[in-house]
Amino acid sequence: MSLPWLVADIGGTNARFGLVTRPGGQPEAVAVLDVSQHLGLADAVAAYLADHAGGVRPGAACLAIAGPVEDDRYRLTNAGWSGSVKELGIPRTVLLNDFEALAISLPHLAGDDLMPLGGPPPAAGLTKAVLGPGTGLGVAGLVPVREGWQPVPGEGGHVAVPVVTDLEMEIVRALHADGMPYVDAEHLLSGTGLPRLHRGLALVRGVTAEAPTGMTAAQMTAAQMTAAQITSSDDPLCVETVEVFLALLGGFAGGVALTLGARGGVYLGGGVLPRLVSRIPGSAFRARFETTAPALTEYASAIATVLITAEQPALTGAAAWLAQRNPDVELA
Repeated sequence: MSLPWLVADIGGTNARFGLVTRPGGQPEAVAVLDVSQHLGLADAVAAYLADHAGGVRPGAACLAIAGPVEDDRYRLTNAGWSGSVKELGIPRTVLLNDFEALAISLPHLAGDDLMPLGGPPPAAGLTKAVLGPGTGLGVAGLVPVREGWQPVPGEGGHVAVPVVTDLEMEIVRALHADGMPYVDAEHLLSGTGLPRLHRGLALVRGVTAEAPTGMTAAQMTAAQMTAAQITSSDDPLCVETVEVFLALLGGFAGGVALTLGARGGVYLGGGVLPRLVSRIPGSAFRARFETTAPALTEYASAIATVLITAEQPALTGAAAWLAQRNPDVELA
């Protein structure tokens, strides 16, 4: 299998691409394409190779997809792309769930790639979990095995939302009454979920959200605010929305930790949390993480929570997957 290799992280909003040009090397020529501007995966791959990679023909590819994958077939959960990677015409193409690739990256991240969010340092050699709010809510595990690490993909973002407080229960009831028959974790803990959470809180408080700077009231309703506007605004309803969001996320992360027995640490990724770095330490995130199951508070308190701050960790994971499974490579 010849180099270069194509690696990609395909989300509901952005498609990130890179090339691996040497065994064990980090992705190069990284570019981010807008998913909405391309007809499908084949179109986006062709555009990347032509416009950002000098028209090279990859000898293999590892593509991380934000949605279910099975053999050669994929479907983006939060965008319209679906099909088979056979359409790409690359000699060998492997599909991973996007958080499966993120899990594989964890042993390759260190230093400035990571930011502690509470608890002791991550324990070496034990099961890890990774989760994060992006366009959706991804979850995966990483289990130690004899030959290294085995990722465990899943769709844990679609479990029921972990409401605990009276306010959180009222928000879910308000969204039910507003037309949502079922509220899962991703419905609130994601980039698309933050505006929904904001609307639910507005319904509970009986208020009309004010338009952020630069927007008229006619341009904005509680349902139309974006995650970026909510996380950057000092409007009291937006501030409270973020507080509820981080508390719910802590409870959700605690549930993932207990389910996987992730004593090697819970790592948080996704595109939403980097906007909230300064607000996480003063939030209820860690307290809710540790008290997810009151009978197991001591167990959860011994588990590290860590924010992934690396720019393109899923690309690192995709590159690591190819390198680990193809020790004998050919240079093109």
